[in-house]
Amino acid sequence: MSHHNAELNRWVRATGELPGLARIVAATTVRTMAWTAGSYIRSGRLLARALTDRQAADQLLQEVAFDVAVAARTVSNVARAVADGVPVSRALLDGGAALAQVIPEPVDVVEPAREPTLRERGEELLERSRDVWSEEEPHPAYVRILEDLAPDEARILVHMLREGPQPAVDVRTGGPIRRVSSTLVASGLTMIGARAGVRYGDEVPAYLNNLFRLGLVWFSSEQVVDARDYQVLEAQPDVLEAMHSVRFPKLVRRSIHLTPFGINFCRTCLVDAEELPDLPEHGAPED
Repeated sequence: MSHHNAELNRWVRATGELPGLARIVAATTVRTMAWTAGSYIRSGRLLARALTDRQAADQLLQEVAFDVAVAARTVSNVARAVADGVPVSRALLDGGAALAQVIPEPVDVVEPAREPTLRERGEELLERSRDVWSEEEPHPAYVRILEDLAPDEARILVHMLREGPQPAVDVRTGGPIRRVSSTLVASGLTMIGARAGVRYGDEVPAYLNNLFRLGLVWFSSEQVVDARDYQVLEAQPDVLEAMHSVRFPKLVRRSIHLTPFGINFCRTCLVDAEELPDLPEHGAPED
């Protein structure tokens, strides 16, 4: 430890031997040596900083970890050379060459690529639209949508793609009072969860809301083609319970469809190619 301290003191004394003007010139000279290649320029720059900055001197000591004496001797040589009239740049290059033999080369750090601006991304998008020879990839939103889907929601989409629009009913108050006002008792009752085989049936309303949010389904005020689908639905316990909760119930038949975007998403991401022909049609969203 005493030997290490003695060498460190020698280092400090050596930096003090450099004349004041030379200390200033040393720092500025190193910044102009961009033409110098290899590790000499790195070592010379570090050496010049070490002559005027104690923190840089500590850094140099850490990099020349094998022996403090090497660093101290190099600084002494540079200071002596400058005092003897050797140009500062020449003295620093010679000292840098000596240190380059012992300072390990730094690991190249890959600078992160600059994120393009929104305008640049828009220009790139328009450029791709003008390229008639490019094979367009699937919609970029598909990746995000897959991350936002629950497994049960995927089952609902596949079921709707294969089986077509699904019936749904609203239960409202009816009878003579309906001439004045009608109150919604239950909305969007459907068998889509049971028919799709979802695991969490109670979550079906939330599933449908999420699918609507993602632009994959839409809710129509029109009925499905086959009226028998409503007969089965209207006999379900939740529908009967809602109807029995009021004196004069009124059923409003509706339907749930895939959007054109939802159909393309299912065709691309959820079904095999051999299943694509002869799929049921879905209506276009209403304005």
